[in-house]
Amino acid sequence: MEIVVGIDVSKDRLDVHVLPSGEAFSVGNDHAGMEDLARRLAAFSPTAIGLEATGGYEQLAVATLASAGLSVVA
Repeated sequence: MEIVVGIDVSKDRLDVHVLPSGEAFSVGNDHAGMEDLARRLAAFSPTAIGLEATGGYEQLAVATLASAGLSVVA
């Protein structure tokens, strides 16, 4: 089964939604939040992770998830 993750990015936090499970959660858009995000998403082994481009607020998340070996599209 394919698992797809969508992430809504803002200056202070990321809102995460996992399909098809429907799980949703938020993390801070900071280093601690990114560590939590990478750990939680790695457990799902997602096929793809999509983030909106927000003028730079997504850069830390993209770098962190790519470094964790996860497939990211921004």
